[in-house]
Amino acid sequence: APAQWINDPNGPIFHKGFYHLFYQLHPFSDGSGPKYWGHVRSRDLVGWEHLPIALAPAGDAGETEIWSGCCTINALGQPMAFYTSIGPNHPAFNHAEQWAATSDDDLIQWQKSPANPVLADATNGGTKIYDWRDPFVFHDGKKSYMVLGGSLNESKGGQAVVNIYEAENAGMTRWNYRGVLFQLPDAAARTSECPNFFKLGDEWVLFVSPYGKVQYFVGDFNAKTCRFHPRTRGVLDFGSSYYAPNTMLVPAGRRLVWGWINGFPEGHGWNGCLSVPRILSLSGDGQLRQNPAPQLAKLRGQGQTWQNADLNDAAKIFLLPATNTLEIATEIDLQSAARINFIIKSGNPSSQVTVNYDGLELQVMDCKAPLPSPKSARTLKMRMFLDRSVLEVFANETVCLTKVISPPGPDATLEIRAMDGFACAKKIQVWPMKTIW
Repeated sequence: APAQWINDPNGPIFHKGFYHLFYQLHPFSDGSGPKYWGHVRSRDLVGWEHLPIALAPAGDAGETEIWSGCCTINALGQPMAFYTSIGPNHPAFNHAEQWAATSDDDLIQWQKSPANPVLADATNGGTKIYDWRDPFVFHDGKKSYMVLGGSLNESKGGQAVVNIYEAENAGMTRWNYRGVLFQLPDAAARTSECPNFFKLGDEWVLFVSPYGKVQYFVGDFNAKTCRFHPRTRGVLDFGSSYYAPNTMLVPAGRRLVWGWINGFPEGHGWNGCLSVPRILSLSGDGQLRQNPAPQLAKLRGQGQTWQNADLNDAAKIFLLPATNTLEIATEIDLQSAARINFIIKSGNPSSQVTVNYDGLELQVMDCKAPLPSPKSARTLKMRMFLDRSVLEVFANETVCLTKVISPPGPDATLEIRAMDGFACAKKIQVWPMKTIW
């Protein structure tokens, strides 16, 4: 956001040549407060343009907050936004409504639907759903569906569910409750915020944010029964600062995801940001793969490359560009080493960044992720995006860790060691990163 508080990405949609991205915004302070929808757009995923606030609470209609949701194109060809509407006497825990708004093709000016609320408690046919929020619309064949998060037992744990609805008219203002698409298997899960349900290749993928690390499930969707049967599952990001992702279908059928990065200190006039866009795919065994969107390469400045550097327990030091906005790509062959250690150092000792890999687990500062490497090919391919106080790490296409850090100075170096054996840095590349604004 230009300033103040930002959290969940909302309504990502590619429309008429623009990537549109909305987000939860409290425009009056850098602390959490009543939410609006902020708005940015881009032609190429690289340069972004701030736009006016897209959705504000309709006070005369009893709205006090505009919570998370999605954008889609309805069967009448209209751009349409769905979101969770919060009123002054409607605690979000046990009562919320789902509202809609429509726009022209520029997606800048939005009009609230006269049919609001398009989903209310009565839509659920007597089923009491707590923490009922965060609509996400998807299409399958000629039908349109919506998923919403929630809990069936006052968010006490064990009955966190994703609910599913089917559109009954072309304008998507009437919906039929089809029941529980999926119940989270974790007994401790209290709810299932920000569900995203979409097709990736021939598989169906579900994202949920259960007041903890974001989980994904991959499996089959039965459109007749409206039930999801997963075969594999995993964690979207093992870092401590990533939550509430939202996805966008882009040309050629690919899908991007953004997440909310949180955990910043208060009192700076801004708080929170969004992750870099990630392109999603699946491995042959049903595991999610994530890579930085290839367009981000356009942000690279003049780079440096080192090749075939032998590593041992004496630090090999690489001088980084004189900036703290960097992309670093490494390809390491562990050979006989028990562990590889990376340290980003600068004149600010409190900003030291450490990364360790032992062939089984990747550790970034205090965050750990399982990352087994086949014994026949003990390699680590890693890309790190360092944006002042944000670090995003991508390892072997299968593990991501996002963490808020203390910003390093512009005099940083990268130190790499091989512990208890020898290794080879087959390639190390670093680039200064240009601004997206």
